[in-house]
Amino acid sequence: MTDTINKYIRKIPSWTIYVVATLYVVWIFYLGMTGGLGPEPINALERELGLTALRLVTLGVAVTPLRKHLKVNLIKHRRAIGVSAFFLVLVHLLVWLLLDVQSLERIWVDIVKRPYITIGMIAFVLMLPLGVSSNNWSVRKLGPLWRKLHKLTYIVAILGAVHFVMVAKGFQLEPLVYLAMIAGLLLLRIKRLPRLRTA
Repeated sequence: MTDTINKYIRKIPSWTIYVVATLYVVWIFYLGMTGGLGPEPINALERELGLTALRLVTLGVAVTPLRKHLKVNLIKHRRAIGVSAFFLVLVHLLVWLLLDVQSLERIWVDIVKRPYITIGMIAFVLMLPLGVSSNNWSVRKLGPLWRKLHKLTYIVAILGAVHFVMVAKGFQLEPLVYLAMIAGLLLLRIKRLPRLRTA
């Protein structure tokens, strides 16, 4: 079964992920402009873009556990998944900056005084070097440092999930599910500690 799944995964060109991400952004903006996102389209845009980005980040973190435990190999598409996630986070941020806040003074005040925005901005700043270095040239130039740098993905994933939990008003199960999934995926990546020798 997994061989068949991997066979079809290998046949999918990675560039299709970029195309789908771009078409998704165009579609979600179209819905916002035509009333398809309800009475508060800007808030809906922010939420949908942020949630889809978090889904991609979660999928990116899941690539290694999926290969290790279920033998499903998405390695070929990991870079495209990560870059698409960064793209959606960037659009999510621009919607907040340009359509929601629309004030440089208020932007700074919100970042400082609203913890969920602070966490979201920290996650975005950590994503910047990941997005910029997601290319073959950076892999060659950075060498072993590239892998260490991209371990920031794990911190970004946790911060993104925490941001989602804090944005949600009242008790909502969905943000907690994402936080639990990401925490579980990260725990799966931790190598078992060697057993202590007994006398």
